[in-house]
Amino acid sequence: MTAVPTGPRPAAGPPPDPPSAGPPARLSAGPAGPPSAGPPSAGAAGRPSAGPPAGPPSAELIAAGFALENADAPVLHDGINLADLAHLLDLGSAGVIPPPAARRMLALVLDAMAVPASEFPYDPANGEPYNSREKYFADRAGDVAGWLHAGRPRREAIRIAFRLRLRDDLAQLIEAAAGLVAEIAGQARAHAATLMADQTYLQHAQPSTFGHYVLSFAYPVLRAGHRLSEALEWTDASPGGAGCVNGTRLRSDRGHVAALLGFRSIAEHTRDAMWQTDGLFDMVSAAAGLVVTQSELAEDLEIWASQEFDYVTLADGYSRASVLMPQKRNPYALSIIRGAAGTLIGRLTGLLAVAKTPSARSDNLIFAYGEVPRALGLALRTTELTAGVVRTLTVNSARMADVLESGFSQATDLAEFVMQECGVDYRTAYRVVGLAVREASARRLRGIDIDGGLLDAAAAELTGRPLGLGGRDLSAVLDPGRIVASRTSLGGAAPAEVARMAGDVAARAAELAGQARGWREAYLAAEEALVTTARRCAGAASDAEFFDIAGAVPGSPGKRRNGGTHDAAG
Repeated sequence: MTAVPTGPRPAAGPPPDPPSAGPPARLSAGPAGPPSAGPPSAGAAGRPSAGPPAGPPSAELIAAGFALENADAPVLHDGINLADLAHLLDLGSAGVIPPPAARRMLALVLDAMAVPASEFPYDPANGEPYNSREKYFADRAGDVAGWLHAGRPRREAIRIAFRLRLRDDLAQLIEAAAGLVAEIAGQARAHAATLMADQTYLQHAQPSTFGHYVLSFAYPVLRAGHRLSEALEWTDASPGGAGCVNGTRLRSDRGHVAALLGFRSIAEHTRDAMWQTDGLFDMVSAAAGLVVTQSELAEDLEIWASQEFDYVTLADGYSRASVLMPQKRNPYALSIIRGAAGTLIGRLTGLLAVAKTPSARSDNLIFAYGEVPRALGLALRTTELTAGVVRTLTVNSARMADVLESGFSQATDLAEFVMQECGVDYRTAYRVVGLAVREASARRLRGIDIDGGLLDAAAAELTGRPLGLGGRDLSAVLDPGRIVASRTSLGGAAPAEVARMAGDVAARAAELAGQARGWREAYLAAEEALVTTARRCAGAASDAEFFDIAGAVPGSPGKRRNGGTHDAAG
């Protein structure tokens, strides 16, 4: 794709007058003849087919629609204030908004920033939250407040505010995911040599270690963190200057607003910038996947924390008592993790269902403004909870070792030994060992009790001849510790390899957390710089001083980025 050419920002001062379009057309005072071309007819009943509604909204619309939007106003409150400041500075520095009006409105928005969202007069009777803000400013500044609408529909302010909120939420969630990986890596290092029978279908599979088991959850959590980082990059593209669908004639440089708000890029296509929702699917899907992974771990731990298993014990702070049964120790935190996974699956499904509309419709985003931040918030709290569970988990190493020794998880290694030692194919070796295991189990023997005589008897029954293993010492083949120590290949369960992997994922998690923390710091710095500049402009003693301050704010589009965005700053 080729870069979209972007012209230089207009110099400080008023914009040139638009080309004259001639005198305005006069309305006829007499009966109108049949139109040759133009807008559709008002109809026989005289109902207008265009133009804003003349009356107030219905009580039903207020209760079902505007009340819903105003309930989510606190989610967007801070971001709308920042979007308004950037808009006023952008058009004020270009002279589109007269300096006195820009100074007055900047002061009012700064005053609004000091009002907590819970105390701001958002009222569904006024319409959506933007309408309540319009009334708030108009009550204090009259028609001067009307300058805030120049070159920008209300949805642009809301879209910017939404992205400002989401980028903070995503950065926090990425840090939390990285923190969970670090806690998992810590347990993996501590238990790299803690023997246990790893399981599939809750049945003994092969000898392993708790460290190797728990470390398997670090990788999908880390991958979810990277998917969230990709979603953050999508979010961190400014829709400022997009207008409704085709941009605005009042702004030739969309990079100014992007730089003021600390966006790293600009969503290029104006219609796409204003109405795109696909990135929302990605971030909620990544958040849901992150918590589903935690739910898998939580389900395992819930089973293992039972008296029947007694593999692990949750710390007191993550457990709950029964008010009736004194002996109960309920792993309450694990229930919260599992329930959160189901809730996030539902929220992702709901988001996709609502977004299935024709293009350029508000219904998908009206519901997303609250639902997406709530989904990310739930994922954040759950991830922090899981990190606490993992960090404080007690592992019953002796119990795990006893259960491992009592079973037959070394059967696969025994079959491979028979294959290599006796020169038979693996299928035959598998059948011989399987029959020997059945006989040993019936006689209440353990895997380590299987001897050459049992194998010879099984081979004779299956193939008509023994394997010649009678009297052979098989203890080394059947020792779970030796089996685990032999798994030295990449990703294997050998303690040294587990420790290496734990160190690697911990380092990768630290890098991921550092990147997210860096973006959060950059966002905060940009917001502080924006507010500082707005305060200075609001207090400017003259138009010249205003232009001097407002024009000093850097920001212009830079190199073309993939995915329909431009860098916001060079």
